[in-house]
Amino acid sequence: MRMLSGATRSSITERYALLAPDGLVPSNVPGWQNTICQIVIAPQMGARFTQMLCTLDPTSTGEGITDDDEWFVFVETGSISLRYRTVADLGELHHVTLTAGGYAYLPPGAFYHVSDAHAATRLLTFERYYTPHESDDIKLPDVVLGNEADVPATPFMGDDGAMLKLLLPDTPAFDMAVNIFTFQPGTTLPMVETHIMEHGLLMLQGGGIYRLNNDWHPVQHGDVIWMAAYCPQWFVATGKTPARYIYYKDVNRHPMHF
Repeated sequence: MRMLSGATRSSITERYALLAPDGLVPSNVPGWQNTICQIVIAPQMGARFTQMLCTLDPTSTGEGITDDDEWFVFVETGSISLRYRTVADLGELHHVTLTAGGYAYLPPGAFYHVSDAHAATRLLTFERYYTPHESDDIKLPDVVLGNEADVPATPFMGDDGAMLKLLLPDTPAFDMAVNIFTFQPGTTLPMVETHIMEHGLLMLQGGGIYRLNNDWHPVQHGDVIWMAAYCPQWFVATGKTPARYIYYKDVNRHPMHF
């Protein structure tokens, strides 16, 4: 039965966007075969990065070259084989299997190839232009491989109801961060944050209420949020289970150089 009301939880504004999963539309993305790709955040929206959701099966493949960009992939469900090569590898091709919770960061100048996915595998990717550090002594970041299950969580601003995991090193070479927040029911961000970093976010579990600019939105598993620089933002976890989300932000660079 077709929807007659036109109702949706999705909302697109100049300062933020909330995209509910029931309204996402696939795109044909060069390099990805037999893959359902949904480009959920992009420069056309006003963002300075691209965020994509990819649903794969055993016939799916994906490959690309980062050129001047950097690329981060997170396995939400399922598993993949990732082959990659960087400019420092002198032609050597590396291979790693990433299972649920696994992730990889590739710096500029890298080649990657994704294959051998399990059925119903879903990936989250972030891609953006890499901004070199002002100091010539700070070289390109290294490849980062890991699984979020192995990353220690720390209380955010002393609140053990809000546990934060940093998936990438917090060092000057990196101009992006990817973190996972877990909120116990009833836990909130300690303030309405207003800052220069922009965010791309995916709800991994549970739900809550997100303040975005001057609006309050119910959010749940599968929702995507873009927050522009200086968009006021606040979150409270609701329901009976913890709420978890993974998010991107830009870091470690002078604002005149982004």
